[in-house]
Amino acid sequence: MMLKLLKFLPTLPARLLQPVGASYLLIGLWTGVGAIATALDFPLVQVWDQQAQTRFFEVRGPIAAPQELVVLAMDERTDSQVRFFESATARPDFVQWLETSPWKRQAHAVVLQRLMAGGAKVVGIDVLFLDASSHGEQDDRELQQVLQRYRERIVLAAEYAEDTSQGFGISLSEPSPTLQIQPPLQIGYVNALPAADGRIHDLPGQYRQQVLASLGLTEIPAFSEAIAQIANPKLKPPKGEGIYFYGPSGRTFETISFWDVLDPQEWQRLQQRQVFKNKIVLVGATAESYQDFAAAPFAESFLYPSRMPGVEIHANAVATLLKDRAIAEGMPNFWVRGLFVLVFVGAIGLMTRLLRVSWQRLAFSMGIALGWVGIGYASFTYGQTVLPVVVPAGAIALNGITYFVSGTITEQLEKRRLRRTLERYVAPAIVQEILKQPDDYHSLLRGRKLKAAVLFSDIRSFTTISESMAAEHETEHLVEQLNTYLDAMVQAISEAGGTVDKFIGDAVMAEFGSPISQGEKEDAMNAVRAALKMRQALIELRDRWHQENRVLFFNGIGINYGELIAGNIGSERRLEYTVIGDTVNVASRVEGATKIWGTDILITKNVYDLVCDQVEASYLGEHAVKGHGATIPLYALICLKGESPTAYLKMRNELRRFLNWKPPLKS
Repeated sequence: MMLKLLKFLPTLPARLLQPVGASYLLIGLWTGVGAIATALDFPLVQVWDQQAQTRFFEVRGPIAAPQELVVLAMDERTDSQVRFFESATARPDFVQWLETSPWKRQAHAVVLQRLMAGGAKVVGIDVLFLDASSHGEQDDRELQQVLQRYRERIVLAAEYAEDTSQGFGISLSEPSPTLQIQPPLQIGYVNALPAADGRIHDLPGQYRQQVLASLGLTEIPAFSEAIAQIANPKLKPPKGEGIYFYGPSGRTFETISFWDVLDPQEWQRLQQRQVFKNKIVLVGATAESYQDFAAAPFAESFLYPSRMPGVEIHANAVATLLKDRAIAEGMPNFWVRGLFVLVFVGAIGLMTRLLRVSWQRLAFSMGIALGWVGIGYASFTYGQTVLPVVVPAGAIALNGITYFVSGTITEQLEKRRLRRTLERYVAPAIVQEILKQPDDYHSLLRGRKLKAAVLFSDIRSFTTISESMAAEHETEHLVEQLNTYLDAMVQAISEAGGTVDKFIGDAVMAEFGSPISQGEKEDAMNAVRAALKMRQALIELRDRWHQENRVLFFNGIGINYGELIAGNIGSERRLEYTVIGDTVNVASRVEGATKIWGTDILITKNVYDLVCDQVEASYLGEHAVKGHGATIPLYALICLKGESPTAYLKMRNELRRFLNWKPPLKS
């Protein structure tokens, strides 16, 4: 094991520079960085996760909010009505309460009185009454009396604000002492803590935990908590920290204009409909002039461009508490989240590696990434549980893209190398067919079982010829003549649609039906055509060499058809596409048998059965094949049907004279 490691380490830098090695490095990088960023809770990860939650809300869309909540809006309608009556000669008395900013507190007193008379269960007023009324003590007294009467059902807003009187700090700004009553009125702070993405996601309790507790300040309930506690005294603490938003502003909660409660005629209609009976009413500003808006889900986005008023954020928070829908972290511990990302993304990366085709790896990764986003969406929307979504899905997608890019580059390099190899030995049309079929191409490299015709050709007595020419210092002429011969043989094979597998000295090995099959019959017939072309090419070469006073070559050709295994075979440093199997061994032995039978082309019965209707062949008898066990029938290939046997007879007769051939003895 140590020896293998020592051999591997020096090659590591070179491996990493290869597309596959670089891809593994990048995949490890995406996985590791994602896990570390999640475990350390990087701000960017927080932003991504919170943006994902916002998108989840928007994909889910608005849903029905609890009917017991009503928003009483200090809205544009109220402002426009006041402007309308400013120049009117006859106008309602209550208009004067709304002509100044801030409004007279008498307006709030009258509205509170009517809401309580209308049966409101709880009223929360999201208006800060921090100072005494600018309209005099009587104005404060009007509101104070109503607060005293209904103190158990009213919550006023307070605010933690920056206090620079003793350096940096914050202090609680409570309602004005002129509104204090005994026992004290219920108040709640309206502060909210924006998340990393700038939106309000969390219940106001998070402000208490992250800001107030760290400063050791006196804690009071949040505005929404105080309202929910009065509405349901048995309310349980929320299971999570996030607000479950029901929808966008203006169309989620039933909203009534402040004006309509003050206007006697409109109020009468509201009373008849019992709009406020047993309802939780939140009074607050929605008009642009108040600038009481915050970024939140369902706000300031492409689908929902409108901003969300603070009073509606409070309404969503109250609904979340009352319906026990607080959104909780599925993995509260950051290190657990980081470990989950590492294991989950790493496991998917290993599974993806099992796939061989680049686009399958990409599709699988994207499918898993989208599937995980879907699981995160379902968990968030229906289970109110937040799972880490963006980093795992993004890392898985990046892994898939990395696999795809590196695989594509590798495939192109392999195709280029394969093209260069194949074009030397295979017909161009077949090369194109191989390279344009990705599935066949990958199975070609991977290895597969198939049926094909195998052709072996060898020069008779070549060893003797080469030794003789070497002795006469004609080695260069020998190499030149051999190359001329091999070029002619390769051309004949390529023209017949064959693949030259390899040269073994002076021998040629070729296949028909691998890597691309034309069908069993056609593959066998192509091998026969190639052999006949090789015979004719050799006759022409012999005629030329005879005139040039050169050595005359004879060859033997053996063809077999059957099952074999084809693929990239060899060592890691040198792979070559070839075929192996008993069919190959038999073809080689049949080629050697041409010397015994005194003919140039022999075919097995497997081949003959496929081509017998198109060729003339002479049955020679059974032949014992070394290592094969049983004997096999052999046929001498003469010519195609309808053609002259002249070439066959010429080569047979000359070959037999050259070999000083005698018929084999029959047993």
